[in-house]
This record gives sequence, C-alpha cells and structure tokens, in this order.
Amino acid sequence: HTITRITSRANKASSKIRAMSKFPFLSVPRAGTAWVLAAIVGSLAGCADAPVRDEPAPTRPSSTEPAKPQALSTSTILQASSRWVPVPWSALPGLETDALHEAWPAWLQSCSRPSKAWATLCPEIRQLANAPVQAQRHWIRQSLQAYRVESHDEQAEGLLTAYYEPVLNASRQARPDFNVPLFAPPADLNKRKPWYTRQEIESQPQVRAALRGKELVYLSDPVDAMVLQIQGSGLLNVTEPNGRLRSVRLAFAGTNEQPYQSIGRWLLDKGLVKDASWPGIKAWITRNPSRVSELLWQNPRVVFFKEEALPAGPLPGPKGAQGVPLTAGRSIAVDRASIPYGTPVWLQSKGPQTSLDRLVLAQDTGTAIVGAVRADYYAGSGDAAGDLAGRMKQSLKLWVLWPK
Repeated sequence: HTITRITSRANKASSKIRAMSKFPFLSVPRAGTAWVLAAIVGSLAGCADAPVRDEPAPTRPSSTEPAKPQALSTSTILQASSRWVPVPWSALPGLETDALHEAWPAWLQSCSRPSKAWATLCPEIRQLANAPVQAQRHWIRQSLQAYRVESHDEQAEGLLTAYYEPVLNASRQARPDFNVPLFAPPADLNKRKPWYTRQEIESQPQVRAALRGKELVYLSDPVDAMVLQIQGSGLLNVTEPNGRLRSVRLAFAGTNEQPYQSIGRWLLDKGLVKDASWPGIKAWITRNPSRVSELLWQNPRVVFFKEEALPAGPLPGPKGAQGVPLTAGRSIAVDRASIPYGTPVWLQSKGPQTSLDRLVLAQDTGTAIVGAVRADYYAGSGDAAGDLAGRMKQSLKLWVLWPK
C-alpha cells in the first residue's frame, strides 16, 4: 500500500499548499484535510483489522529468492498462505475490456528486478510495451496460465483496501506554524527493541535528546504527521531556510517497532464519538483541542524517514517492497506468502462507489496485508487518491497469471 503525525496539540488545519512551478500537480488546497482524516477513518478507524501502510519497501534486493511454488497436484499450485487453482481465461472478468497498456509500465518496473520465474519472459514483455492492446492480450493468453487464488480452506473471496501518498506543506526549520518534526532514524534504534513510544518521544526530554539533529522537516499539523507515517511515504513542498520552495519525497526508513493502534477505534471504544467518520473525528478535535496529544498517543507506533530527491523528469511513484516505483491504479500490496513480488494479478473488486476489473502487479506489502486473498490498492498521490483510499474497503477476488 508508502504515503504510511507527531508532537503537541493542534486544532487548526495547516495552511494552503502553494502552487509549484516545477511540480504544479503537488499543489493541493488545505481543504484537503478532510481527505487526510478520511484516510484515517477509512484505513484505520473502521475496524481493528484495518491496514497499516508503514512497512515497506526495502530498496535493495533480498538476499534470497522467494520460495518457489510447490505443486499440490498436477494442476493446483500450493503457496505458503494460498493455493492457486487453474482456470480458463473466460473466468477473468473484464479481460477483453481492460486497457492493458496502462498496466504495462508497472510490469516493466517489475521486470527491472525480475525473479527467476520471470527472467526469461521479461524481454518479450519489454518488446510488447508499445504494442496494440490486442497483441498484449494475445501474448498473455499464449504465454501465461491463469490461476484463481484461494485460501487453503478454498475461500476465494477476501478484502481490498487502498493506500496513497500524501502531499503536504513542510518547513526545513521549526517555526510557530510548523513545529511538528519528522525524524530520520535515531542512532540507537537497533540497540533498543522496541524503541520508545510516541508519548515517550514527545514527553521525555532524554528520549527527545536521542533525536536531536535527526529532524528532517517540520509539519504544521500532528494529524498530518500521523497520516504520513501510516502511509509510509509522502511528497512534501518544503520551505528552505532561504525561503525557496522545493519538492522532496520522504520515504520509509524504519519504525520504533511499537504495535500499531487505531485512534479512531479508541474514540469509538471510549464512547467519545458515535462513528469514526471524518465529521465525527473533526468535531471531536474541535471540541477537545487540549486532548489532541492524548488522542495521538493512543497509537504508540512511530515511523522514521529518509529524504529522496525528485527527478527532473516525470515523477515516479514511491518504491514498494519489490524495490521498484509503484504505479497508481496498477500496483498492489499483497501477502508475499500468498503471491510473490512481481507477479501480474487479475483483480476484481465490487464496492458501492468503486468497481475494478483489471491487471495489476504485486509490488508491495504492508503490516496488515495478510492472507491469501488480501490486497491494498495503490491509488496514487494527493487529495483525490486520499479520498479514494479513505473510501475503499470492499470484497476482492484475485487471479495470478503465471508462466506456462
């Protein structure tokens, strides 16, 4: 799902993001705070098993290849957390109508770091990058086999959620209106496991001293900081000390290894709101500005970041756990014990506001993305993606496409 929220109280929305000459698409109105908390509602507060998007993306290849699928029989393939049952192509809804060429860039990204199963086919995939959709569809049918993904007890329906990359204003230096720091990992992070909680970081001077000099940027809103940590990465419009505005990406660099807890669930359990929707949380924060820290401290998990410069050309997505940039609408996070990274997957999901029948690539994972038929849909960057991510929680069916 990167992308995946600290210090003292704040009861006002942060200021409107200014337009960028180099990356004008990063400009979003501060009214977008609604989708920020909507994302908390959609991906955190709804229930105890909501996804947490803060576990990502090693940018280096794993030292070992994923375990090769074992044959359960002559037709079914057994994975650690799932079984793949072969099906005819007619079983894939929307195969004849999906704009396959939109998925090809994501497939090419996976082919930049292919597993052994795909190394021999990736040259053909590259050759088809600019081919007509009909040719791409024909090649898929000729070269691959479709398998229905199901649990070991033959359950073929699961859950789809979504995640996104927030776009926020930030300052390189602390100011009265930008006083919520985001940190790089402390030097002693690996010496103490778990590391200190969110509350300890904010309230104990000796803990804060361990983070001195690790401040990367400052946000204006602690809720925005938590949203960024939950999503795992974010695009920031940073005001530098010389007053210039620069766009950067903060990417996941580690956590304090404390357990994730939903602040929306806490509000519900305490009877402080009747529902954890955006209006409910916003109204509660407005009525209780002195309790914002108390609310955020209910989630002890803190994410640390590293800064990545943005390229001069087209902006790539954040890197997923496969180590390749994600593609909005065509990348998903999966349980690696069910589906290996780099696998093309046919996804069907029906919901009250969003229906999907499309080719996607398994390129990421997440803390709560566990199970045979479980996926987190990468919606992209910015307010519209955040709105989609906040609303999406619906049924799911998956089919993997595997070399013959």
